[in-house]
Amino acid sequence: MGWITMSEQDLQRVEVLGEVLSGRRGIGSAASVLALSERQVWRLLARYKAGGGGALVHRGRGRPSNRRLGDEVREQALELVRSRYGDFSPTLAAEMLRDTHGLTVSRETLRQWMADAGLWLSRRQRRQFHPPRLRRERFGELIQIDGSEHRWFEGRGDPCTLLVFIDDATGRLMQLRFAVSESAFSYFEALEGYLNAHGRPLSFYSDKYSVFRVSQRKAKGGQGMTQFGRALAELNIEILCANSSQAKGRVERVNRTLQDRLVKELRLAGITGIEAGNAFLPGFIERFNARFALPPARPDDLHRPLNIAPDRLRQVLCWREQRHVGQQLTLSYERKLIMLEETELTRGLVGQYVDTYAFADGRLEVRWKGVALPYRAFDKDQRVTQGDVVENKRLSAVLAQVKEMQESRPPPRVKTNSEKNGYRKTGRRKRDSGLPDGACAAD
Repeated sequence: MGWITMSEQDLQRVEVLGEVLSGRRGIGSAASVLALSERQVWRLLARYKAGGGGALVHRGRGRPSNRRLGDEVREQALELVRSRYGDFSPTLAAEMLRDTHGLTVSRETLRQWMADAGLWLSRRQRRQFHPPRLRRERFGELIQIDGSEHRWFEGRGDPCTLLVFIDDATGRLMQLRFAVSESAFSYFEALEGYLNAHGRPLSFYSDKYSVFRVSQRKAKGGQGMTQFGRALAELNIEILCANSSQAKGRVERVNRTLQDRLVKELRLAGITGIEAGNAFLPGFIERFNARFALPPARPDDLHRPLNIAPDRLRQVLCWREQRHVGQQLTLSYERKLIMLEETELTRGLVGQYVDTYAFADGRLEVRWKGVALPYRAFDKDQRVTQGDVVENKRLSAVLAQVKEMQESRPPPRVKTNSEKNGYRKTGRRKRDSGLPDGACAAD
């Protein structure tokens, strides 16, 4: 006789039924303890007397279920999954089998079948482990940059974004700046502060946000780089994009630390807005680095002198594009019509491309081979374009702009049918009665 595996419930029944047989417990008490009816207790007692404790084990244990689907159904389902739904999840594959092929299989049953056949991996099996990356050895060799949107001022101000620059070799905070959102101009301002304070690093390390990387490499214009990438190329600074958030984990972790420590220090200082917050940040950076920064593995500093005049730096850190000049010396820019002043130089620019320089303070310059051209601007309807593609990192700023524009516009007025048809009242006309003017019918 082989071994019989019994559950805790089976062992309890053996103990209670043994007490019943020895006369120490009655049927009613046994039914109460086992949470069964007295009739069921009598049945179990008869089986216990006939076959001992092993007879109390469920008779279906170790046998296939009477309700299981047949092997032919299993093979049919797996064959359809292999041939047509190989990359489908069990839930979607079960729906396709039911709706398309009339084969009803529960998603959990299909999940087990697919797992046994090697067609599906569990979440634990699909988990990816990222190997740790050692710090760079020299200061200024790799600067990780990122933006963290958060309620930095809690309930005292609106949510905003903190731009973070951190050295990979030492963990030093190199630059912090509050901005409305992550945009090219906000990174230009933060980069200008970084360059003036530390010089030019060897490279920056960022995510794949559109400020840093062109999503469509086959784009017709832009030489395959963003405005921020173009500015870094002119400054001889490399920009690298991480393939995952774990790769730039140093800046991700410091973001979580700042969302705790910086928020509390801003609360204690009573800071309520971006301007006051940016004035507070230099002192915080000094205290943070004194507490957490580490010495680099090698003493070399790879920062290079800027060696660029402030005016030249502002021309680098701007939004530059090319625009076509029409027959009337006009060009279009940001829903504005730009008309060039007629001069000896501009007369020959018809059909040519000129350069536009947009600065963070709102100024716009039009240049031809470095020469500024005088112009007049004619505004069109300035509003957020219907159906415009807005990225998640800029959504808060765009919604604030939409709210401001809607509040500045008068409320819409619904026209009446008479106004739509062009009907106008002309006054009540007298009905012709055939009498001379001034005469009454009573006369």
